[in-house]
Amino acid sequence: MRRRLAALGAMTAAAALALTGCGDDAPEKASPSASGTAKAPLYDELPESVKRSGVVRVGSDMLYPPMEFVRNGRPTGVDPDLAAVLGRELGVRFQFANGALDTLLTGLRAKHYDVVMSAMTDTKDRQEGLDPATGEKIGEDIDFVDYFEAGSAVMVKKGNPEGVKTLADLCGKKVAVQSGSTTYDLLQSQRCDEPMDIEAYDTHDEAQARLKSGAVVADVADFPVVAYAVKTAGGGKDFEMVGEQIGAGPYGIAVLGSNSRLRDAVQAALDAAIRDGSYGEVLKKWNVGEGAVTDATINSDT
Repeated sequence: MRRRLAALGAMTAAAALALTGCGDDAPEKASPSASGTAKAPLYDELPESVKRSGVVRVGSDMLYPPMEFVRNGRPTGVDPDLAAVLGRELGVRFQFANGALDTLLTGLRAKHYDVVMSAMTDTKDRQEGLDPATGEKIGEDIDFVDYFEAGSAVMVKKGNPEGVKTLADLCGKKVAVQSGSTTYDLLQSQRCDEPMDIEAYDTHDEAQARLKSGAVVADVADFPVVAYAVKTAGGGKDFEMVGEQIGAGPYGIAVLGSNSRLRDAVQAALDAAIRDGSYGEVLKKWNVGEGAVTDATINSDT
């Protein structure tokens, strides 16, 4: 496994200082006020600590377009725009801080964040605070308010020079992936006569760069992220997607299990956004409507 810790640390620290708002491109009606307001429909459902601060602190890996990324120094994408919608319902501001994906739940448990909203798949191991590699308990239980469905996809260079069609075709080849992701777990679980050479990176940008350079045969990531990269990278000339979406599962907003009041408030806000159509507007804007859910559920992967 190859890591790029030093560079990411500097970038993360700088970005965390800059990300102080919700999505700047959210629908106009989804923009919350600058501080908490009791006039919002679900304000009274919030914990007292959030009412006092007027802010929900969000941990997110802001290098994962279209789900979350930085534009003009501000968070944007599906998750920041949905956070703006939730903020309108709750009467508080969702404030994003950038962090590496595989550190976000640790930061949540340390109470650096109130929630994690980062295209994070809701899994039983994450709910129970288990290390996916060892099965050992490593932290407090976490609840997920599930808001989206997506699986993994395989991205290759335009023209598919290696003729990749399925995950099995990656056996014996170099493959890039983001560390700490369920996609990384997917690659590790693939049965091969000749093992894959899996290169795991702290950010998807790094994995994608390895594919563009020709250093790896494929980059495997979440379906909406691959679809976005295929459409936008090099004006649509750099990459293509092969095969079908693999193993679709729920994305969840992570909240400490002990913080049930905030969890339930977020669930109620998401349900309200689904009913009034503002949830669907955000997904339509980012061309990810196929991942929509019809109800906000908690821990739906159990």
